[in-house]
Amino acid sequence: MKKLILVVMVLFTFEGNSQMSQTLFKNGVIFTSDSKNSFVECVVTEGNKIIYTGEVVGATKFLSHNYETIDLKGALMLPGLTDNHVHFVSGGFYLGGLDLRPAKSTKEFKQLLADYINNKKPGEWITGGDWDHEAWEIKDLPTKEMIDEISPGNPVLIHRFDGHLALANSVALKMAGVTASTPEPAGGDIVTDKITGEPTGILKDNAIDLVSKLIPVSSKREYTEAVELALKEAARLGVTMVHDITYSNDLSTYQKFEKEGKLTCRIYCRLPISEVRNHSVLGIESGFGSDFLKIGSLKAFSDGSLGSSTAWFFEPYEQDKSTSGLPMEIVSNDSLRQWAIEADRAGLQLSIHAIGDKANNYILNLFEEVVKVNPPRDRRFRIEHAQHVIKEDVKRFKELNVIASVQPYHLIDDGVWAHKRIGHDRLPTSYRFRDMISEGVNVCFGSDWTVAPLNPLAKNS
Repeated sequence: MKKLILVVMVLFTFEGNSQMSQTLFKNGVIFTSDSKNSFVECVVTEGNKIIYTGEVVGATKFLSHNYETIDLKGALMLPGLTDNHVHFVSGGFYLGGLDLRPAKSTKEFKQLLADYINNKKPGEWITGGDWDHEAWEIKDLPTKEMIDEISPGNPVLIHRFDGHLALANSVALKMAGVTASTPEPAGGDIVTDKITGEPTGILKDNAIDLVSKLIPVSSKREYTEAVELALKEAARLGVTMVHDITYSNDLSTYQKFEKEGKLTCRIYCRLPISEVRNHSVLGIESGFGSDFLKIGSLKAFSDGSLGSSTAWFFEPYEQDKSTSGLPMEIVSNDSLRQWAIEADRAGLQLSIHAIGDKANNYILNLFEEVVKVNPPRDRRFRIEHAQHVIKEDVKRFKELNVIASVQPYHLIDDGVWAHKRIGHDRLPTSYRFRDMISEGVNVCFGSDWTVAPLNPLAKNS
């Protein structure tokens, strides 16, 4: 039954059926999402459009002589689903690359990595991974010593699944010139051994760039293969539209697919806020593009993640009182504020990542300033994740008409160990979905794939 559900949902994404063939779907549990007519007996489609929903007897006047009938045999039929927050191309690379997420111990982590490296050429970069040390028998962060023995001939930079923390081996650190005397970049952290002072291999947020800047850019063919895999995965799961974190190579690949009629999922692109000047000079506003590919908003990061202890809080972390997280460099140097005001004035939507309570407070203050200095308009501010929010700020989401763009699956990952980071007293500030809905805040949901599975019907095992 599940396979039928997903095939039906994906059907509605395809564009341009020249023969305008008709299909009648019946004998299922058909949900329309229309509050006035939620469940119907049948659906009639023509080409890529739904032309009728209702009782079977009423469908006849919409059908020509030649149409196909699909008997759902009691299965559930849904409209295509939209995911509000994905890293779509990264997801494609992940599907075709190294997957360390299944590792449930340090032994499995090392074995999966070793098996992958054995199939690579000497000198080839080893990237990806999406490992999660909180799932291992030892919850400590891994070190370069754990992987140096199995990667003597390859530079390694493998990310934790949240993307805000990565592990580099000694080969990669040497190539990047990262030593005990390397100054920490703003908005980043080079973790060092407390006894020797040497880098452990763990790099947080902006410190990851010290090594990642050396990794060769993927080829056009590799980007094409990644998008193909991502589109296939979306189709398999019934996801027909995504709000994507989009970079220049991603966008050019999407454009290629659209021109060739191969873009089978609608892409709402959110581009880096650092590119605001390019869009404002050209007069590009939110919504520019086609039915399948649009410029949606500009994306920025104000802090890191809870798992990496780089989410920005008012109070210090429970396990490390010396830090309360890391505001991003664009916050510290005031670039984010300036870009946000300019972007809004140019008619562009703002979607800003904020995990910690101080980061959310900062972004709400920023949005409040934007409203004051720029003319009124339909802004649709978004805070991506809105994961930890103090009580006083919940109402401000509503007052400032800020959309809380949240990813509930993170609860499954973070929920079991969040108290280790922020203590039990601060847990009520986390994932305040019901509080926000009760206050009338607009809330939308997504996965943050590959941080969490793309499958909108996934169950935690």
